[in-house]
Amino acid sequence: MLQTAERSSALDASENPIFQRHLIAYQTAAQTVKGRVLELGLGEGYGMELLSPLCTEYVGMDKFLDPTRPVAQHVRLVRADLPPIPETDDHSFDAVVTFQVIEHIEQDLDFLRDIHRVLRPGGVLMLTTPNRLMSLSRNPWHVREYAPSEMKDILERVFGREGTEVRGIFGNDKVMDYYQKNKASVRKFTRFDVFDLQHRLPRKWLQVPYDLANRANRMMLRKSNTGLVNDIMASDYFVAPLADDCLDYYAVCTKS
Repeated sequence: MLQTAERSSALDASENPIFQRHLIAYQTAAQTVKGRVLELGLGEGYGMELLSPLCTEYVGMDKFLDPTRPVAQHVRLVRADLPPIPETDDHSFDAVVTFQVIEHIEQDLDFLRDIHRVLRPGGVLMLTTPNRLMSLSRNPWHVREYAPSEMKDILERVFGREGTEVRGIFGNDKVMDYYQKNKASVRKFTRFDVFDLQHRLPRKWLQVPYDLANRANRMMLRKSNTGLVNDIMASDYFVAPLADDCLDYYAVCTKS
């Protein structure tokens, strides 16, 4: 497996701002998650370590994982290329957690419908995905990204207007200082794309070059802004009412 920059890790110091941005979603979910929980897109598993002690049963699914990885007795790992969600009965989970995943899914509506299927009545989906309006370049690892109205629309198609709440993940001044420095740094790379190839070429052609450039950019940013990159913590991010300048969406959808 190619370990892309899409899989954020605490082990790479240059990824700290994005790792902490992902971590705040799990910390927010930890305030309410309970019962039988399914995580779709387990990634490195740091979310599982935070949430699984709060649950009676935790099932983690990912396209890339080792099902033999040692886990707690009430945790089960399943390798799955989503959708569909395998090995799950209808109305069987109290909560589904899927953070930074739907942007990678070709059949996004089918993905949400399958989540709705496995949730019990009153069960809750917690979902994050990037805000397209704040993206600094095309990410070829993403099938699509959503504007705020698009995010609300697709969730409401499955969970209804009353069952859908979309908020935003924002950053404080420290985070936005990093964002602006990142934006300027990205422009140093994209200024050479005079033919706008990032939007013209097929996604798969761009994935490896994008990943190499992304990693190089993050390392350059840390080298020139070490204190800022190292000091950003999950507490520098917060969930608030939806606005166009949120970094990610934080959606909570309840099955009626």
